[in-house]
Amino acid sequence: MLYDALFYEKLNKKVNCFLCPHHCLISEGKFGLCSVRTNAGGTLKTINYGEVTAIALDPIEKKPLYHFESGSKILSVGSFGCNFSCGFCQNYSIAHHRAESKYYAPHELVDIIISIKDNIGIAFTYNEPSIWYEYVYDTSKLLKEKHPEFKVILVTNGYIEKEPLARLLPYVDAMNIDLKSFSQNFYKKECRGDLGSVKRTIEAAYDKCHVEITTLLIGGLNDFMKEIEEIAAYLGSLDKNIPLHLSRYFPHYKMDRPPTDISVMIKARDIAKEYLDYVYLGNV
Repeated sequence: MLYDALFYEKLNKKVNCFLCPHHCLISEGKFGLCSVRTNAGGTLKTINYGEVTAIALDPIEKKPLYHFESGSKILSVGSFGCNFSCGFCQNYSIAHHRAESKYYAPHELVDIIISIKDNIGIAFTYNEPSIWYEYVYDTSKLLKEKHPEFKVILVTNGYIEKEPLARLLPYVDAMNIDLKSFSQNFYKKECRGDLGSVKRTIEAAYDKCHVEITTLLIGGLNDFMKEIEEIAAYLGSLDKNIPLHLSRYFPHYKMDRPPTDISVMIKARDIAKEYLDYVYLGNV
């Protein structure tokens, strides 16, 4: 189903999308880099509105969030599509392919959220929630207006423009943001993105909602101790209480590098703890 998208302008027969920093200029019948936003007759449309590919009740620590509603469970949902092109993607089967989906109107998903025993809210995860923007926004707003006690969580790569982020943040309680590297070259080569935009999201969000950061350490690409120190020092300059999750890489999708050495993970944690109060190891 085609659904009207936000944040774009018309340029003759093309549309210029401003949801994320890619600013895709999309010709008639073509898609942006996210593979879900398309030019239909000179209007920007999205094809994944309400299309749910994965839904599960998860421990909140799985997001991972260790300092937000610890010990609780949250309904996790995702769609398809992503605005990054990471060769090491952990959810590539739904992020980069149109997986089988089922449509839920926002009010239907809200009814599910509030009906599940011991569920504290909704986590938009699995694929990149920012390119599911219109649906995430509508559902979050409806949930908060009708049932403000329920929580809204985003598990995101942080690659979103300032205006859409600012419009969504009032309805968000917590975010786990992937800080994939502290190298612009890594972001450009491995993700097809840029570091500055992700830092801007972190800086806009950390004092508006609860924020935790995840960095997947990949041997020979972003596991250098100088870079770990830069990440930790940067986060510590914002708030030394921001939790950092250092996650161990395993071969996945298009990348076949060996798993990150455990000793590297431990050394990285020790360095990061010089700047941050809370540093955790994942996938070890």
